[in-house]
Amino acid sequence: MSDALSARPPVRLPALPNGTVVTVGSFDGVHLGHQAVLVEVARRARAGGRASVLVTFEPHPLAVVNPQAAPPLLTSGVERREMLAQLPVDYAYFLRFDHQLAELSPEAFVRDVLLARCQMRELVFGHDHGFGRGRSGDIETLRRLGAQLGFAVDVVAPVDLGGEPISSGRIRRAVAGGDLRTAARLLGRPYQVTGRVVEGERRGRLLGVPTINLGDIPAEKLLPPDGVYAVWVEWRGGRVGGMMNQGAKPTFEDGRRSIEAHLLGFEGDLYGEWVRLEWVERLRDVRRFGSAAELQDQLAHDRARAQAVLGADRTELDPRSASHA
Repeated sequence: MSDALSARPPVRLPALPNGTVVTVGSFDGVHLGHQAVLVEVARRARAGGRASVLVTFEPHPLAVVNPQAAPPLLTSGVERREMLAQLPVDYAYFLRFDHQLAELSPEAFVRDVLLARCQMRELVFGHDHGFGRGRSGDIETLRRLGAQLGFAVDVVAPVDLGGEPISSGRIRRAVAGGDLRTAARLLGRPYQVTGRVVEGERRGRLLGVPTINLGDIPAEKLLPPDGVYAVWVEWRGGRVGGMMNQGAKPTFEDGRRSIEAHLLGFEGDLYGEWVRLEWVERLRDVRRFGSAAELQDQLAHDRARAQAVLGADRTELDPRSASHA
């Protein structure tokens, strides 16, 4: 065991007589390209009577080795776990990424983590992967190590959409630019955020449009441009459409950025609940109104527009809702 890992309690998988098929990566977004890799890992594992294993990292490696270059995240920790749990992989092995792990050479990482802890017999990667100190472990390095240490190495072809490979970077650019339909196509689902419902100022209730306020959203989570959006909101036991204000509330001289959603056709108390919000379409900019009455009139227009957008989205973009209609 290398010095960089010797102080860590060795977390290992249970004994697996036929070994495992492994893939490694950050998998931020768990987009269609990631899903293709994981489905292929599971297929190969089943064919060989082995277990399938995903090895991934928390936090994102760049947040440790070069924080200024660390990207905003498409998925928080809880979101990524939830999405991975829906895919056909037997084990997800989360490694705490720190400077000690970052200093491991590709050979040490393969030997001390993938072989010793994960019982790897085959390693499968996406087309653009690299790991080890300075991302020095490219595919040729891995094939050389495979020949030396006794495991197979293969690469899954990229998933192209619109003539360009799907990647987390491409999705980040779409979300940051407000192109939510492109982001949804690349992800295979609407872009979303998970948060806990917290106490707000209760101004919406006074205006006749009670809202839920989302808190506990990690600072590194990427949000689309501020504005008023049509959204889907889901929680344990419920799923409804809504209209959401993301950003400040200038009419009330409140410059704090918040995510506040009015749920269409829902009356109830969700305080303390974890909810998932899915962006569907941007309705307008956040702007200041001259009075509460003027804001109420605009909210009535927003509500009608959101209902129309979500009515179309129910069949076009959201197969889960369509199947339950």
